[in-house]
Amino acid sequence: MAPRLEFKLTPPPGPHPGIGVIGAGFIVADCHLPAYKHAGFIVNSLWSRDQTKAKAVASRHGIGTVHSDWRQLLDDKQVRVVDVAVPPNAQPEVILEACTRPHIQGILAQKPLAMDPATASILVTACEKAGKVLVVNQNMRHDQAVRSCSNLIRSGWLGEPVLATIDLRAIPHWMPWSEGLRSLTTYILSVHHLDTFRAWLGTPDRVMASTRTDPRTNFPHTDGINIYILEYDQGPRALGIDDVWTAPLKPSSPMDTTCPGNQSVRFRVEGTLGWAEGTIGWPSWPARQPSTLDFASRSDPGTIHRPRWREVWFPDAFAGPMSELLWQLRGGPEAELCGRDNLQTIALCEAVLQSGKSRQTAIVSDYMPQN
Repeated sequence: MAPRLEFKLTPPPGPHPGIGVIGAGFIVADCHLPAYKHAGFIVNSLWSRDQTKAKAVASRHGIGTVHSDWRQLLDDKQVRVVDVAVPPNAQPEVILEACTRPHIQGILAQKPLAMDPATASILVTACEKAGKVLVVNQNMRHDQAVRSCSNLIRSGWLGEPVLATIDLRAIPHWMPWSEGLRSLTTYILSVHHLDTFRAWLGTPDRVMASTRTDPRTNFPHTDGINIYILEYDQGPRALGIDDVWTAPLKPSSPMDTTCPGNQSVRFRVEGTLGWAEGTIGWPSWPARQPSTLDFASRSDPGTIHRPRWREVWFPDAFAGPMSELLWQLRGGPEAELCGRDNLQTIALCEAVLQSGKSRQTAIVSDYMPQN
């Protein structure tokens, strides 16, 4: 008999503290806010640099207050939780400012928390000193297939992990703010998969990475197509392929069908007792394509289990990190995606980035802050 797959984190019962959202881009309008509404969370204020967009998003989602300045939103006493949804190079200033507001209890940061380990450490330390609950929105962990796979591993259903792989063949839409950052694919996209490997196997000891530029991306960058191997002293290995080229499609026409790209994200985890494999539905966005999971184990001989769900990563999984934050504010356990935990994901990103540049093995602990 298969183990019970508890993939959905139930939100805490109301009443919920007021949430203020800083940012009104696509990911807020189409993922954060629909997921929060479905979960029953209360978003009472919004800010965006583009006030026209902010007012349109607020009207669409029934948000009563649009602030003209993000500091004004932080001053709003109705805001007890801040959802910081700005580019990663702008996020540190907002988080540090939020730490100075006594009425703010929790901060949801986006991934990456910062673009380097030192800055990420400063943010985590500042939140801890100010008594703020900091959660990082590594929402792929709350995709139903990813989370169910974590349950299989933790329950021992697959035995001791041997090998895990994630193979992405997809064409991301790089936002304008990604141009000019010190990292492209590693910190902006691979961070999802590196954090997922950590959820499944823990933080690796060493990394061997190879990277090259993406021919389609027409602004300067170094890490485009990423391939990386994660080594664990206790035995497991993991392999990630983040192929953002995929097919020679026109950059101005994502729906170009002259050379079909067959975009997909596939994963597999093998253990001493069984295996699990699945797909992530994200490349089909905006179509709702649920992720899938198949698995088998010697614990249930001769059976391949194929659970299926209606939920999708975008937007349904976005309620998960906020639920973690709200549960901790209620006195529940520390959030799985807490800021202190995320320092290990940032260190792993940095190890991949530096290994790709040096063409040498990187020790992950070398990039962990010492405080």
